Amino acid sequence: MVKLDNVEIIGAGPAGLYTAILLKSRMPATRVRVSEQNPAAATFGFGVVFSDQALDFLQADDPETHALMTPVMERWRDMTLSLEGQRVTLDGIGFAAIGRLQLLQILQQRAAEVGVLTRFEHALGDLDEIEEQADLIVGADGLNSLLRRSHENEFAPQLDHFDNHFAWFGTPRAFDTLTQTFVRSGKGVLNAHHYRYAPAMSTFIVECDPRSFGAHGFAQMDEQASAAACAELFADTLEGAPLLINRSQWRRFPRLWCDNWVVGKRVILGDAAHTAHFSIGSGTRLALEDSIALTRALCQFDELETALQEYQRQRQPVARKIVDAANTSAHWYDDFGARMQLAPMEFAFSYLTRSGRVDLARLRQMAPRFIASYERGRQSG
Repeated sequence: MVKLDNVEIIGAGPAGLYTAILLKSRMPATRVRVSEQNPAAATFGFGVVFSDQALDFLQADDPETHALMTPVMERWRDMTLSLEGQRVTLDGIGFAAIGRLQLLQILQQRAAEVGVLTRFEHALGDLDEIEEQADLIVGADGLNSLLRRSHENEFAPQLDHFDNHFAWFGTPRAFDTLTQTFVRSGKGVLNAHHYRYAPAMSTFIVECDPRSFGAHGFAQMDEQASAAACAELFADTLEGAPLLINRSQWRRFPRLWCDNWVVGKRVILGDAAHTAHFSIGSGTRLALEDSIALTRALCQFDELETALQEYQRQRQPVARKIVDAANTSAHWYDDFGARMQLAPMEFAFSYLTRSGRVDLARLRQMAPRFIASYERGRQSG
């Protein structure tokens, strides 16, 4: 195990807090401190979704946190796809979801229990305040990471954006399953990703291509006007429920990958190192798995340099596969309007195979009822 007297972590999102929890649990003599520029109760967005299998890693590596999270999570076994009012059930594709704020509160509680020091509303202007005393600095500070920007050339980030625009809303309406709803208005096509994360609350992400974004005039609207316009466009889906805002600005999803995650005693993880498009729901999972991989490497080796290089060597290829699948999935969404002319079952099949990681044989295992119905339809047609 690497001997560390002081660890400084930048960012108290899920990645930063979870890294702090794991390190302090395994290295109780180490001083672990997290610095966060926002208040403790600040969070942007609404719910976080995980695939059923994605929680298995958490139970194996940190059963205490898993035990706190799972009782308050919403769960469902199937997924629904709605194409201009025609619904298709995708069986066997289960998910679990939790509110972002609730997740942060659980992690903050765990961090306090194991002795992590946290500083909220503490913005670091540069690294000077923590550089000298830290044996290890962890950048878990997201897309605009101070740590990454402070060593831009060494971390070698590649950053661009997908074409589509999206806005992240919430709604006081509970949906039975994670649902993808595709609609056509007189001004273009739109998609909503929506799922419940609490008994009476759901995330509702609205996405559209550049043409539809311009035609609907979203760029000229403030958050509240955008929410009202989208609520009208998805009125049938929302059944009268409003859309709520929380930093619900229109954005294009960033595509980030850093060639290096380690520079000396500095290491990045989560969205500071890579992003994964929300269409495969793996961003938070990736960040937590980064934390696990980093902690394992630090516990496995005696030298810091060796441990950090092993973290990068082991973790990068695994994360790259998921990021590449997310990028492929995002490209499918960039062009979803052209596919809306397909019959609902064909559209659903295209959706299920969008990441390039799922073939027909795997689909027969994942969603046997859907595939049986899909193949019967093709044979009769």
